[in-house]
Amino acid sequence: MIAALVAIGIGVAAMVVLWVSTPPGSQAADKVNQLLATEHASGLTSLPNPDRVGQALIATEDSRFYSHEGIDARGAVRALVYPLIGRDGGGSTLDQQLAKLAYRPLPGGLLGKAQTVVLGVKIDASYPKSQILLMYENSAYFGHGFFGVQEAAEGYFGVNPSQLSWAQASLLAGLVQAPTRFDPLVHLDAARVRQAHVLNRLVATKVLSADEALAAFQEPLQLRR
Repeated sequence: MIAALVAIGIGVAAMVVLWVSTPPGSQAADKVNQLLATEHASGLTSLPNPDRVGQALIATEDSRFYSHEGIDARGAVRALVYPLIGRDGGGSTLDQQLAKLAYRPLPGGLLGKAQTVVLGVKIDASYPKSQILLMYENSAYFGHGFFGVQEAAEGYFGVNPSQLSWAQASLLAGLVQAPTRFDPLVHLDAARVRQAHVLNRLVATKVLSADEALAAFQEPLQLRR
């Protein structure tokens, strides 16, 4: 009993130290703007409505994005347990992924993961979900030298993000996991497999019907070569 209380006390103290030692989540917007300037990328100032890439990212990367506060308990448990059985548990929320992009470089290992979680919670408390999603889309790398969804939409398809079809949006959303491996201009077959996964997630989260997802997968991508 005493050992358990001591362990809990140490854990609480560690979280307090992490909370105090990590920067404010309210700095994320400035960090993203600095990142955009460094990468010479053109960022969006608002999201089109509906934002298809954003919906596809949420369905694939963080389906409980609108219901958690920067940390997803179920995802966190998977992230801890799955590696023990040889599986990738994922578990990072979009808030945490934004923290990795905006506050880089963060330390590696367990300390880096803990700081990412704390920063994700701070970011979620500092901004509305719509702005967090916008910052993530502006910060993400979509492969082939395209930084942010504006560059990616124009670079791959020659259109603005608001003009993307579901076929194009689902392809882009699939790239953030492994932008080089899924680069559609180099590895189109791999990109299409990933696109199918994104479309399946859009069906699972009831954004698209099965027929709409199938139609999107069969639609020409009109990639710029």
